[in-house]
Amino acid sequence: MNTVFDHYYKKYDAWYEKNKFAYLSELEAVKQVLPKKGKGLEIGVGTGRFAKALGTKFGIDPSIEMLKIAKKRGINVRLCDGERLPFKNDTFDYVEIIITICFVKNPRKIIEESCRVLKNNGKIIIGIIDKNSFLGKLYQKKKSVFYKKAKFFSVPELTDLIKDTGFNRFYYCQTIFELPNKISSVEKPQNGFGKGSFVVISAEKNKKD
Repeated sequence: MNTVFDHYYKKYDAWYEKNKFAYLSELEAVKQVLPKKGKGLEIGVGTGRFAKALGTKFGIDPSIEMLKIAKKRGINVRLCDGERLPFKNDTFDYVEIIITICFVKNPRKIIEESCRVLKNNGKIIIGIIDKNSFLGKLYQKKKSVFYKKAKFFSVPELTDLIKDTGFNRFYYCQTIFELPNKISSVEKPQNGFGKGSFVVISAEKNKKD
């Protein structure tokens, strides 16, 4: 997918300007589970929109054009994909994967790599467009330049995958209750899932024996 994002990186970044309140609503949902301190990494950092706003210092992405923008936004970036993270074991306190998981070839490997680089009891934070939500169904039908090759997940599907790779203590938060271009103020995130289209799944790395 990096060739698509290299080609359309300006269009990608402009979406957040055009849909400002949807973006800010998603940020609020992520903040509900984001640690107040610690060393963080965003996998699929893109242009750094989320990392910059959330205070996440490190980011990786396979799109060099996007990373140029992320670097200008102050993110310490690496050009690579999430299946082979260039970091030592037990490096980070939290790892964010926001939207990215639906674009990757091997989601399990990325979650396993996240587990590897996380410290004991470190937190994985994954934001998705829920496959079963109204927006997820629309995106699957619409087949935009970004989403035409995406593999959407339902919350239970992704929960099972995360659980299988060494995580527990799950928490869910949701937002985006109407079309992004119709949102005129920041939505207050709600616990759980099943109503909002954007769902944040948080879990902790199991402590080693």
